[in-house]
Amino acid sequence: MTAAILDGKSLAKKIENRLKEEIQRQIEGKKRPPGLAVLMVGDNPASAVYVRNKERACQGVGMASFGKHFPTETSQEELIGVIRQLNEDERVDGILVQLPLPDHLDAVSLLQAITPEKDADGLHPVNLGKLVRGEKGIRSCTPAGVMELLREYDIPIEGKKAVVVGRSILVGRPLALMLLEKNATVTIAHSRTKDLAAVTREADILVAAVGKPGLITAEMVKPGAVVVDVGINRVDGRLVGDVAYDEVKEVASYITPVPGGVGPMTVAMLLQNTYQSYLQRVNG
Repeated sequence: MTAAILDGKSLAKKIENRLKEEIQRQIEGKKRPPGLAVLMVGDNPASAVYVRNKERACQGVGMASFGKHFPTETSQEELIGVIRQLNEDERVDGILVQLPLPDHLDAVSLLQAITPEKDADGLHPVNLGKLVRGEKGIRSCTPAGVMELLREYDIPIEGKKAVVVGRSILVGRPLALMLLEKNATVTIAHSRTKDLAAVTREADILVAAVGKPGLITAEMVKPGAVVVDVGINRVDGRLVGDVAYDEVKEVASYITPVPGGVGPMTVAMLLQNTYQSYLQRVNG
């Protein structure tokens, strides 16, 4: 069998079209548009592409974009000052600091400077804490995008064995908590996991989020498993994931492509998070 595609690109477009309609209704009702501020420091080429995509998507749904691009040598104090101004700006509903940052900057303290209600990326300790406690709150964009994809394609989660390869605070850990919330039995595997292939072969739902091209091969996948590839790696000028796509698609039941899988969903969730923050602010 050949795996069916979990098409993040088409689902993201569907979400963005819905947001566009809802935002248009808000504006017709004499309300201001939602606002998103994406802060980028330095000239990382991959980050520049991501920021452009986010700003384009933002404008596409009718959101105001308050993006700021800073030179590499920008200081921590200057950035915190900008974030505080954006926290107070009534036009701004979501703030995102594009990672990675230059080495002299401390990402953690910058993320903590964002008021939790405007934390569009869902990475503030308050929002991560709400996820841990199972409370309503802003969810981290990439894991939320994965969950939305699974829901869209009616992938059963309850009672299934899920293995998440990767333990980052951006993807691995929050995604494991979200799967747990849906009653999966969850294992987090990582670089120190012994016999990784034996662990991944147990998975009904296998998520790769490490950043190593082709890490997950066909013999590491249980026949019929759902395989979600969060990895984005540039190899010989093209984007590839953490999954050896051509061979794994012959074993899995569903698979996400790279590009066109999880990436577009991350942007769609960023817009959705910003819109939810906006609704709470304009409706009280």
